[in-house]
Amino acid sequence: MPMEGNEIAALIKAGIPDAEVEMTDLAGDGDHWSARVTAASFAGMPRVKQHQAVYAALGGRMGGVLHALQLTTAVPK
Repeated sequence: MPMEGNEIAALIKAGIPDAEVEMTDLAGDGDHWSARVTAASFAGMPRVKQHQAVYAALGGRMGGVLHALQLTTAVPK
């Protein structure tokens, strides 16, 4: 059963408390998501480390109940 966007956003916010998360259902099927995660705590981190922080917040759900996630990370301007 696919994860809902609000579930994914809640997990990310729980793991990265200062995160702003924008979710987009890419295929309209509730199974292919895009997430834009903006967090001040990403400042000074390479992009790969930012992505690893998001994946860690998802607690190993990638490739399981969370089938596909297009991820964009950023530091607030």
